[in-house]
Amino acid sequence: MKNHSDKAKIPALLAGALLVFAGLFPENGFTEASFYQGKTVTLIATTAPGGTGDLRVKAMAPFLKKHIPGNPTVVIEYMEGGGGRKGANHIYHSVRPDGLTIGAASGAIVGLGIMREKGVSYDVDKFIYLGTPEHENHYVIYTRSELALDNLEKLRAKPGIRIGGQSVGHVSYVAGRLFAYFLDLKEPKFIVGYASPEMDMALVNKELDARANAAVSVLRRNPDWLDKRLMNFHAIMETPKGVKHPRLTHLPEIESFARTEREKRVLAVWRAFRGVGSPYILPPGTPKDKVEILEGSMRKIFKDPEFPSYFNKLVADEASPLGPVELNKVIKEMPRDAEILELIRNFSGAGPLPRR
Repeated sequence: MKNHSDKAKIPALLAGALLVFAGLFPENGFTEASFYQGKTVTLIATTAPGGTGDLRVKAMAPFLKKHIPGNPTVVIEYMEGGGGRKGANHIYHSVRPDGLTIGAASGAIVGLGIMREKGVSYDVDKFIYLGTPEHENHYVIYTRSELALDNLEKLRAKPGIRIGGQSVGHVSYVAGRLFAYFLDLKEPKFIVGYASPEMDMALVNKELDARANAAVSVLRRNPDWLDKRLMNFHAIMETPKGVKHPRLTHLPEIESFARTEREKRVLAVWRAFRGVGSPYILPPGTPKDKVEILEGSMRKIFKDPEFPSYFNKLVADEASPLGPVELNKVIKEMPRDAEILELIRNFSGAGPLPRR
């Protein structure tokens, strides 16, 4: 006859065994936290400190710390150069794919990669895209009020307008050349080598006559330029098309100056390039489990009720996020028409503007 006390011990033994297995195979949440806890996550920012791009990264950093399991320390490392090419090349070739280094990239890296511009050694289709905090990205062109170019006729009649830019191929440089082309400016000169705040000073000091800039940047740093008409604003490039900037609805949209379907296609491709916002990327080969952790963290950031107001406070613009699925879809469906890409290469380069 079996002892009843032995039968009573069986459930206890089973419970103990289950606890042992639970220790060997912890729940997913515990695994995630144990990997990142006490570690440092580095954001490679492909922009310079102090500008709007930098503020977008700084708006994300505390929420990455909050929502990555284990709450790792998050630091920003700046790697500006080549309109984002330097940082993107580094992330692609030199960053260890262990989930501890994330690219906080300029959206320019996508267009530069698709066009296979000089200096690009990464494959844009092999990056792992985690999402972007914004994809609405309007650009404007403006001139110093002292020039008295307060309408398009006067602007077009003025020869040799000096338009500033950071570097050949930089987003603002290309935007300036697109505006010059579509607005039919006469013999414009494109002058590069400025950081964004330096370009503001160059305008004030009359070293430059004009610049193309993100609307959010100029209205955050220099609101008086619009409010007190210290600059004349001439046109806007909407991204996405049809989404109006609440303070610039009076400006003509660049596509209204297009003469042909081909020119409209150029703008459509450029808008698609800009519509990726400021993508967060991982190098190829990052393990799937780390990718899933970081994708989940990004989704939580964009659903965090505190994120939109914090982003707005720091950047002076509304967040317009795309999650990993949405951003990957945008990249996959990016237009890649060879003829149009060749035209955009002309706008991105240092040579003369294409003939109309």
